Amino acid sequence: MSRIKVDFDLCESNALCEAMAPEVFELDDDDYLQVKAEETTPENEGDVKRAVAACPRAAISLED
Repeated sequence: MSRIKVDFDLCESNALCEAMAPEVFELDDDDYLQVKAEETTPENEGDVKRAVAACPRAAISLED
């Protein structure tokens, strides 16, 4: 498992991460990113890694 980190100063809330890993990322009613899980699981790790790679601002990272 890896810890999911988001740099909210970089985040543009474009929802690409939510589209790829909706069980982990969600935009709230004010279009601010909410992280619903602090760590990856075996079930969502692939989706989260794709979301990290797709983030146009490199605002999401994983720490072992």
